[in-house]
Amino acid sequence: MLLEALSSAILGLTLAWAAAHRLPHRLPARALVLPTGVAGALFGAFLMNTALDAGNLLTILLGAVIVSVASLSLLLRPAGRLRRRSATA
Repeated sequence: MLLEALSSAILGLTLAWAAAHRLPHRLPARALVLPTGVAGALFGAFLMNTALDAGNLLTILLGAVIVSVASLSLLLRPAGRLRRRSATA
C-alpha cells in the first residue's frame, strides 16, 4: 500500500509539473497546480484500491493518472478572450 501511495504521488507530481511547464499561461500559480496533481493522484489511487481491493499496481496507477488529469483539467482557463456579441448586433 505504501508503494502504491508513493508511486501515485510521484506520478501526480510529474503530471502536474508537466502541465505547469507546458501550459503556464492557462493555469494558475504552480503553488496550486502541483498539490492539485498530487492530491488527485492520491485520491485516484485510493478509489481504485478500494474498488479493486488491493488489485494490480498498474491498474491502481492508471486510476491515479485519470483522476489527476481530471483534477488538473478543472484548473484550466480559456486560451483567449471570449468575444461576446451584444444582442443588438
